[in-house]
Amino acid sequence: MSGQDIVAFVVVFLVALGLALVLTPAAQRLGLRWQIVDRPRGRHQHGRVTSKFGGMAMFVAFIVAALVAQFMPVVRTDDQEVIRLTGLLLGSLFLFVFGLLDDRYEFSALPQYIAQLLAAGIAVLFLIIIEQFNNPLTGSSTPDWPYIVTVTITVFWLGFMMNTVNWLDGLDGLAAGVCAVASLMIFIHAAFRLDQVSVSLLPLALLGATLGFLPYNFHPARVFMGSNGALVIGYTLGVLGIIGGAKMATVLLVMGLPLLDVVWQIVRRLSQGTNPVQGDRGHVHYRLLDLGLSQRQIVVGYYVFCTIFGAIALVTASRLFKLIALLVMGAVIAVGFAILSRRSPLPASIPETGPVSPEPDDSPANSISR
Repeated sequence: MSGQDIVAFVVVFLVALGLALVLTPAAQRLGLRWQIVDRPRGRHQHGRVTSKFGGMAMFVAFIVAALVAQFMPVVRTDDQEVIRLTGLLLGSLFLFVFGLLDDRYEFSALPQYIAQLLAAGIAVLFLIIIEQFNNPLTGSSTPDWPYIVTVTITVFWLGFMMNTVNWLDGLDGLAAGVCAVASLMIFIHAAFRLDQVSVSLLPLALLGATLGFLPYNFHPARVFMGSNGALVIGYTLGVLGIIGGAKMATVLLVMGLPLLDVVWQIVRRLSQGTNPVQGDRGHVHYRLLDLGLSQRQIVVGYYVFCTIFGAIALVTASRLFKLIALLVMGAVIAVGFAILSRRSPLPASIPETGPVSPEPDDSPANSISR
């Protein structure tokens, strides 16, 4: 690690952090002025009309820092880096614009899933593809799969990440903080384990953007990230888990709890004969809130849990140990889900309060459900 690398780390991080800190209050005011807001109703239990334009601050901060990173004098090990960066930026821009429109007009589920599919298509078009997996038992790589298989897996992965972050954004500071932890772990893994300094600048930019937003979003939140933020961050994390290679295990360990929560909600709703994307208070963070824990306790608990398992991915180079950690984490979470199901059953219905309006669902862009 050279002195130039350290300078690049500092510059990129401070650019993203500083821009997010400055732009978030402006985003708060603009959201209120342009009526890009979230009103208390149903599952939305915040106390007042709140701007959900905060994603703009993170989006701009990340984009600018990512572009600044391209001018840093660091070693670049990926000859397709510029192409993949273009796919990341274009996909993020598309999702930001779509998410902004959704925050304003609240689209139904179908256009949201189409938007996710198109964003994933942009990634694939610019060579952001999961080409192979490493066998944790033998250490060898899987043989080359047909292109249609790799594309399908990539689209599924990116969609899963977008939905996970979107559904996670249910308590003040929860999604932004967990994504900051994930960004930090990816940065450390890329920079210090894989020596991919140029690639590591991207998660570092995302770390600065989320940390700059978090003081305004932590409970009690003054601004929400909205779909314009959740979709972009989910897409970016999904892409960062692919480019450079060997980072998906890190993402899975850090994001294991919210990822499995998504699976749990879908399975639970299907088993009950309800719409799998129709929102309710079945998510882990809502059940913990109903048990009497405070928002801050739950959010900090998520931070700690995700950090512990993210650190496991960093301290061991063994793919087998990482697989074991994933299995242990899955077992712990499954037991936790079972306990929560017994101790915090869902209410039969959730009455609407405040202005009469459609109850948002858990489809890709409607998760600002306080």
